[in-house]
Parts: sequence; structure tokens; C-alpha cells
Amino acid sequence: MAAGEGVFGGLVAFPITPADPEGRVDADRLSALVDRLAAAGVDAVGLLGSTGTYAYLSRAERGRAVTAAREALAGRASLVVCVGALRTDAATALARDAEAAGADALLLAPVSYTPLLDAEVFRHFETVAGATGAPICIYNNPSTTRFTFSPALIERLAASGAAAAVKNPGGAPEAMAAEIADLRGRLPAGFSLGYSGDWFCAEALLAGADAWHCVAAGVLPAQALRLARAAQAGDRAEAERIDALFQPLWALFREFGSLRACYAAAALMGLSDLPPPLPLLPLSQPDHDRVAAALDALEA
Repeated sequence: MAAGEGVFGGLVAFPITPADPEGRVDADRLSALVDRLAAAGVDAVGLLGSTGTYAYLSRAERGRAVTAAREALAGRASLVVCVGALRTDAATALARDAEAAGADALLLAPVSYTPLLDAEVFRHFETVAGATGAPICIYNNPSTTRFTFSPALIERLAASGAAAAVKNPGGAPEAMAAEIADLRGRLPAGFSLGYSGDWFCAEALLAGADAWHCVAAGVLPAQALRLARAAQAGDRAEAERIDALFQPLWALFREFGSLRACYAAAALMGLSDLPPPLPLLPLSQPDHDRVAAALDALEA
């Protein structure tokens, strides 16, 4: 299995997946979103992540989304596809589908109804990895899955060949720096250390993380790239200046969840007027106005 740093490194942009109320993906709108990200120069597109509402889409519609995205990218950026599912056999089938449709890499979350144990998660990852040649990124998203990957489990998955990268939740700068240093000592060369939670990620990159798995980049790729590149270059002053412009948007992400805020931003920017899947509801008009003000702040 290939090492993950080159496939997963840099700015990974996560777009929404426009779909109608019956869950049918709008391939034309999705293609336009993905083309826009590639044209901006993002390093990878993270398709069907949490922002891409993967858990709300059927296997067939997820397949249509991957095909549309692969064609729109035309090799200009890596395509990382989330294949999370409740059952191991379902995740395995989705992994095979994604690889066959042209995904460069996979993102796997231990989705569950009953909280999982370490041994169950390890078996889940080994089984999915054994069914595909595409490198897998661990999606460590405890707020959604109610499962937290320990450094020891990440190390074990890397050693077994079942994972080539991790997408960790962000945290306090000191905690992230210590975590990165600890994981570097545990993991093989080329294993990509990535972070999510957009408001944490400038600090993560400044501390030496390999990747920013970025929700905002799905609608604001140019602005997110400026922040990512400054942080990757170690230019703290410039990274902090740009991050300050993002603060109104980060506040809304924390208040409403980044998915809802990104649907509002996409509508305000004329990228997609389709709502999120029910039971999720669009933001109210006053809250749309707050998202508009946050977008305006980025142009200051």
C-alpha cells in the first residue's frame, strides 16, 4: 500500500454534495464545485466527507458522486473519498466502488450505532484495507462516531498496513504540537498527519502537520489556500493575519456546525441553492445574513 503523505498532504478541500430532497446527487452542480476547487489549486478534494453528507446518500448515489468528481478533476488534484458505513461489508463495497471509479485514496470513519471497541475498529479497518489497493486515511471524528483513536491504535493500524494517514480533530496549540511530536515517533515515514476543525488548523500546520482537511476550502478555496500556504511556510504573522479574517466564519462553524454554514455560504455565493438533507434544515434568514457578513469579512 502506498504511503499517504503525497496523496493526503497539503490542503484537502471538502465540498458539499448537492442533492435533491430524495437524495439524488446533482452531478452537474457537484462537477462545477469540484472544478472550482481544482482550478484554485487545492492539493486534494475530500469527497463525501461529513460536509459531503455521505451518511445520507445511497451506495448508488455515492458512486455517481465519485464518477462526477473524478471526471471534473481530470487529474488536477488527488481525490479522497469517504467510505464510512455502519456495516463492514457495506464499507468494503463502498471502498471497492470508489477505487473502481478512480479515487486516489479513501477516508474511513468507524461509523456506528453501538459504540465500538478498539478490537472491532481494528478488524473493520483491516477488512476494508484488504479489499482495496487505495491508501486509507483514519477519520478520527469522536464527536460524531463516539470513538476516539488512541495513538497506540493509530500506530497499530499503520504497522499493519491498514492506514496511511490520519485526520485528527484539532485542539489547543500545545496539545497538537505534543501530539504531532508523539505520533512522529510512532509512525513510519510518509504517514500523513492531518487535522480538521478549521479554526484549529493554522496552528496545526505551523506545528508541522502534513495536511489541513478543510471544510471552508469547499466554498472558499482561494482564501483557505492563502492561509494554508502561509502556515506551511512557517509565516506565523501572515497565517495569524489571515486566520483573523476567518474568525467570524469559524464562530458560525462552532455555533451551527460547519455543514450548515457551508450550505448557506454556497447558496449566498450562487454555487448551489439545494438544501441539506432532511432532517437537517437550512439556516434561518437572519443566520444567512450572519454568514454573508462573515464572507464579507474575508474580503476586508
